[in-house]
Amino acid sequence: MVDYGLKNRVAIITGANNPQGIGATTALAFAKEGAKVVLIYKRLFRQFDKNKTDKNGVDRYFAANAGNADIVESRLKKLNADYLVLESDISDEEAVKKIYSTVLERFGRVDILVNNAADGDMEGIDTIEKITQKVIDDTFAVNVRGSILMIREFVNHRGDYGRIINFSTDASQVFAGQITYGASKATLEALTRSIALEVGKYGITVNCVAPGPTQTGWIDEDLEKSVIPLIPMGKLIQPEDIAETILFLASKQARMLTGQVIKVSGGHAL
Repeated sequence: MVDYGLKNRVAIITGANNPQGIGATTALAFAKEGAKVVLIYKRLFRQFDKNKTDKNGVDRYFAANAGNADIVESRLKKLNADYLVLESDISDEEAVKKIYSTVLERFGRVDILVNNAADGDMEGIDTIEKITQKVIDDTFAVNVRGSILMIREFVNHRGDYGRIINFSTDASQVFAGQITYGASKATLEALTRSIALEVGKYGITVNCVAPGPTQTGWIDEDLEKSVIPLIPMGKLIQPEDIAETILFLASKQARMLTGQVIKVSGGHAL
């Protein structure tokens, strides 16, 4: 087994209430390595049919994102993990400051930040002909402002170990049909490189993971059939695929890897 050197490290992971999601899976992966994990989430309420949440699709996905982190917390308990769960809004500056003060009071340090939380239009209006100011503002508030605020506080409360992992999407540079979401993620890629240059002197690395189509509960059977032919590896990406990449980026072995955008996409959108 690989020793990632994460035992007793403190990792903050945002967007962690979906039991099938990347955030929750990453939190469990860190816990299995002996890290102390902090789960941050905000419930997002969108209409869904309760009768359709028993199988993958938007109804299951919306239901998961509208819930709390109880299921994820129960899994952490089974691992005897040292953890903290906070419901908060990373797009709010004061809320971010409170997150860090709470974490530091509990654990005394923060070593790793995983900026997984994201928002975006799910109504099909994120196109140049239909886009609204609200969609633009809401998307950038979480994906860009929230990520920057979380990074700022991380850097200002840095210790002797620092790993920041941001999230893009594999198609961020050309994302027709989701232009604001794609633009927000492309912005995070640019921020990753710029911030990496600024904080390298502190020994902090900053990298970005860009997942391809990942089964976090939202891809139904019909969509899966249409997407898989576009993935050279021939299958959907799983949250575990992303979590394992994050473990490496957070590890002692990745100490000289910074400013990179790594596509975990099975070859999709290269």
